[in-house]
Amino acid sequence: MLSRKNKLLLFKLLSLFSVVRGYNILMITLAQYLASIFILSPNLPLREVIFDLNLFLIVTASALVIASGYIINNFYDAEKDLINKPTKTMLDRLVSQRFKLTTYFILNFVAVFAASYISFRAVLFFSAYIFGIWIYSHKLKRIPFLGNFVSALLAIAPFFVVFVYYRNFEAVIFVHALFLFLLILARELIKDLESIAGDMAQNYRTVPIIYGHRVSKLIIGLLIGLTLIPALLLIQIFDVGYMYLYFWMCIALLGLFIVLLIKANGKKHYVWLHNILKFIIVAGVFSILLIDVDLVLNRIL
Repeated sequence: MLSRKNKLLLFKLLSLFSVVRGYNILMITLAQYLASIFILSPNLPLREVIFDLNLFLIVTASALVIASGYIINNFYDAEKDLINKPTKTMLDRLVSQRFKLTTYFILNFVAVFAASYISFRAVLFFSAYIFGIWIYSHKLKRIPFLGNFVSALLAIAPFFVVFVYYRNFEAVIFVHALFLFLLILARELIKDLESIAGDMAQNYRTVPIIYGHRVSKLIIGLLIGLTLIPALLLIQIFDVGYMYLYFWMCIALLGLFIVLLIKANGKKHYVWLHNILKFIIVAGVFSILLIDVDLVLNRIL
């Protein structure tokens, strides 16, 4: 049996993991490595990619900055989250605000230090990334639609830095990025519909608060419609191997999403819609393996 002190320590560790969204960071790290292995450098030996020190430092710096971003976002949204996510917020509050801020600065320092081993340009990128997350959390997220747009851009930034590292700027990469960006942007607007009670209490100026549910749903529907364009391009024009099965699944799920969006009228419905988009994004990470099944088998076996 764990002592009371050890139980408290365990709960604090779980609290910190909840604050930094550890599961999201693990997923982004996995996505960066899978994209590097199967999309950006398919001709390089597996060992060379996995044990590439610069890539490891890029992924590590990305993870640290994203973790610090979740911390500063949690810091600014503490009161709002108490209304929208009371259970999670009570867990998060096991770690003091002072400790969170200290951790925030330490993570950012270590991230920039890691980037300094890559190049000065890497330091500039991650410094700008840190500043972008801070200004978003402090100011921009309160501005209708601009906050959502910036949030989506910040979400795909870790993949952009890997693309630049491998100097792979093929059209198929940008179409993939556009597909992901539109999905994330739609998800950000869905999150605003979920958290409208807390946003109103804290005087946030989000799209649902300023323009109402109807306009928000129309914008989300438009974004989902636009998402179908890169999905169809990736199926019909570009060689994505068996990943075309994933995009057909996405089209079917997004069709269901639109039907549910039309009928949605409460937080419970918006949570379901959010989970559909989250599933599509997470499934997309693992579907990267379908681009070249033979390559997967050769590299595993």
